[in-house]
Amino acid sequence: MKLVQRVLVTLLPAAVLIVVGLAAPAQAAAPAAPVSQGVAAYDDQTGQALAAWDCSTGNVCFWTGFGGTGSRCMWDVADDDWTAGTYRCSWATTKNVKSVYNAGTSSATGVAYYRNTGYNNRIGCTKQGKKGDLAGTYQLRSHKWISTSCG
Repeated sequence: MKLVQRVLVTLLPAAVLIVVGLAAPAQAAAPAAPVSQGVAAYDDQTGQALAAWDCSTGNVCFWTGFGGTGSRCMWDVADDDWTAGTYRCSWATTKNVKSVYNAGTSSATGVAYYRNTGYNNRIGCTKQGKKGDLAGTYQLRSHKWISTSCG
C-alpha cells in the first residue's frame, strides 16, 4: 500500500500538468514574417528585393551588411555628398558601410571612398571588378572613380 501511495504522490503532479496542458486553449499562430526577412539585400531607393552582391554593371554599390547584404546604395557616377547628390543614400549618416562592389566598366581603375563629403578623409579604394567586406566601423559620405593607385 505504501508503495502505491508513493507512486501516486510522485506521479500526481505530472498527471495534473498533462491534463491542464491538454485542456489549455490553443495558442494563435505566429504572424507571418515580414517580407524583408530572408531577403539578402534590398535597394535603398526602391525597396526592391535583391540577391547578395547584386550590383548593375557600370556601378559601384555599398551595403549596410557584410557579404553584399542589407540596404544597398548604388551609383554610376561620382558623388561628393551621399545625402544631397543625384542619388541619395538614406542611411549614409546613420549606418556603417560593411561591403562594396565596384562593377564599374569605365577607364577608371578603381573607386575611392571617403568618410566626409567633398572627397575628404579617404578611407579606402576598391579596384574595378572587385568586391568585398569592409571593416564595418565607419560611415561613408562620398566616393569617386580614380585612375591612380588603388590599394
